[in-house]
Order: sequence, then C-alpha cells, then structure tokens
Amino acid sequence: MSETLLVERHGPVGWLIFNRPRVGNAMDAEMMAALPEAWRALDADPDVRAIVVTGEGRAFQTGLDVVQLNRDPAALREMSRRTKRAELQLTAWHLGVAKPVVTAVNGVCAGGGLHFVVDSDLVIASEKASFLDPHVSVGQVSAFETIALARRASFGPVARMALTGAHERVTAAEALRLGWVSEVVAPEELRPAAQRLAEHIAGNDPEAVAATKRALWRALETGLSEARGLKRRPAPFPQEQRK
Repeated sequence: MSETLLVERHGPVGWLIFNRPRVGNAMDAEMMAALPEAWRALDADPDVRAIVVTGEGRAFQTGLDVVQLNRDPAALREMSRRTKRAELQLTAWHLGVAKPVVTAVNGVCAGGGLHFVVDSDLVIASEKASFLDPHVSVGQVSAFETIALARRASFGPVARMALTGAHERVTAAEALRLGWVSEVVAPEELRPAAQRLAEHIAGNDPEAVAATKRALWRALETGLSEARGLKRRPAPFPQEQRK
C-alpha cells in the first residue's frame, strides 16, 4: 500500500488516513491510485464493519496537488478525463462501498477534499477544522462537491461558500450548526471519538446496517417512494419492510 495513504485496522474499524501532511494531504497521482484499492480492501474484509477517514497533521484534505500533477502529464490527463466524464474513483460513494463510513475532519478541508465529506455517511470534526471551496478563485467551476453538499444541507450557505471561493472559511462550529457535521470535539479527542462512533455502528446487525445505508442514500438520490421500493400504489407495509 502507498505511503501517502495509510490503511489501518483497529478491532472492527478500518481506517484510511491521508498521509501527505507537508502539502495539506493534497492528492497526488500515487494517492489517487491507492484510494480505490484501499477502499475495496476494507470493504471486502469480513473483520471490518465500519470505516473511518481522516488526515495526518494539521489538514484533513486539500484536494488535488496541482503542482505534482503538472509534473506527471499522464496522471493529469487521466484525472481530467475522469472529472469530465464524472468517473471519479476517490470516495466510498464513487466506488460503491457498502460499509458505513465516518469522516473525521481534523483540520482544513478544501476543494476536492469536500468529496470525502459529502460522500460519507457520518461526519465529525475537530474544533480546529474548517471548510472552504477555492475553485472559483482559481478559475475552476465548483460542481460535484458543492452539488452533493447542497443536496444534504441547506442551499444558501453552500452557495455562499462556493461563490466566495478562497475568501471565506466555514468553522467547525458553523458546520455543526448547518448540519454539515454531527459532532465537534477537541482535537485530541477526534480519533477516539471516531473510533467509538464506528464501533457503535459495527456493533449493530451488519445486514440491517447495510440495508439502512442503502435506503438512506437512495432517499437522498431519488424520491421518497423510489427509496422505499414502493410501486405507484404502495401497500401500507412494503414487502421489503415485512421481511
């Protein structure tokens, strides 16, 4: 496995840890290549019942390492191709990971780093965490990450972050108020809190957890009736709920 992406297992909890702290854990070609393999390995591991994503150092994740990618034209072309075709393979959602995912935001989360927030099932944050989307400040369109966040949370604050670019940051406290994260803890408590939360999830029936995750995401991505698997004239108790 790549040194830029650490994979750990602690009891029933698997961990993915971004490990490029000197550059804000920005994604280089090596990390992007390692992510699909790491996600699939943890999802396939029968001893892992939940997955936590976090970062080393003072930043959580700051998107693409453009400097490094400019030195690797092939990797840059491939990333551009996947982005244009909406074929990214970075997050659990991109790769269809069935196991529940907790994202623990330890510091600044910027640009492409927001993928890991909006595509996870639960998000908690350190008091030192902050969120910003600098795409428009560097002449890029803010699309995938903020669209997903706007679907999960209130539109106005997401639009403000996307349109102000690098000029404003959303604090952890504000993110909690807005519902972007479900808990804010002291920096030294973040990993223990994420481990506890993941263990609580892991202690539940795995089939019920997996079915619940599918239903919740289906509700987010489709209408209510489609998410519940209902027909045009639904019965009071759908077949899948009676089982």
